[in-house]
Amino acid sequence: MRYDREGFPIPSEFEGPRDDLEAFGPVPGRGRAGAPSPAGTARGGGRGDPPPRSPFAAERSARQVREDQSPLRRKRYSLLFLVAAVLVPAVAIPELLPVVRDVVVEWSLHEAAGHEARGDVVGALGAVERAVAWHAEDADLLVRRGQLRLQNRDPAGAIRDANQAVVLAPFAPQARRLRALVHTVLERPDEALADAEAVVGMTVPGDPESLNLRAYTRALVKRELPEALADIELAIERGVGDLPEHLDTRGYILHLLGRHHEAIDDLNRAIDGMQALRDRLEVSRGRVDPIDLELRLRSVDQGLAVMHQHRGEACAAAGFEAQARQDLDLAVRKGFDPTRGVF
Repeated sequence: MRYDREGFPIPSEFEGPRDDLEAFGPVPGRGRAGAPSPAGTARGGGRGDPPPRSPFAAERSARQVREDQSPLRRKRYSLLFLVAAVLVPAVAIPELLPVVRDVVVEWSLHEAAGHEARGDVVGALGAVERAVAWHAEDADLLVRRGQLRLQNRDPAGAIRDANQAVVLAPFAPQARRLRALVHTVLERPDEALADAEAVVGMTVPGDPESLNLRAYTRALVKRELPEALADIELAIERGVGDLPEHLDTRGYILHLLGRHHEAIDDLNRAIDGMQALRDRLEVSRGRVDPIDLELRLRSVDQGLAVMHQHRGEACAAAGFEAQARQDLDLAVRKGFDPTRGVF
């Protein structure tokens, strides 16, 4: 059957001219016999199919697709960057933080030592404050800050540090040593003696340093003096040689017990021994770390200040006024100061 140009069938008995288009071959959209082809089977497709596209149109279409996708691609990259910015620190920081903390703490303590070696207690305290800010749960750092606070005439701050250090490390003798000293400065004899007793209980029986601490604390608060003398006698017996610090403790206790001449003998030996140590340190200048040397010299001078103070008091009690004035003046020049724990 034939069809007109509008696609309607032409009756077989109708004789008329053939579709002009059919003279040139099959009409697009018609089958081989002139019937409509299924969509897309003939070249050019069915009536609803788009016309053939040129290469330029295809390129423009691809470019348009790329442009349309670029915001999506940017969003995808932004999301990946955001995820990386959150996840990478979350994984890396917990691993790196302890390393950074240790570096900051070590650097701060080194800086503090330099300040203290130059007599700059405030600068040293500031450096240790930084270390504590990075590692507040370290009992040793709190003890160090407490010592500097006491030197800076801040016993209230020192006792807070000592208390916190005891909580963090209840069986660490250093925290108790500091607290015993600060309680003594604050004139709290019961608390001071309790901490000194605790230190003795934490160390091995007969430990010379612990016995010296308890003996000296008893002397400073002027209580239990016979027991204090027994402590220091045992410390000297168990110690390595006659240490100047131990001789000073015994001399001071003997003075408090009224045995002034015996006290002066011990204090003479203590001062001689400490001065000899200072001379040896001076000889090592240039061959040891200068900061460590200055810190040790500072400690020795404070020890000498205390010993001259004790000998001055003993000499005054024994009637040696000139020697007493000389010792007491020298003690002040070397830094004797009970408000700073140098006593």
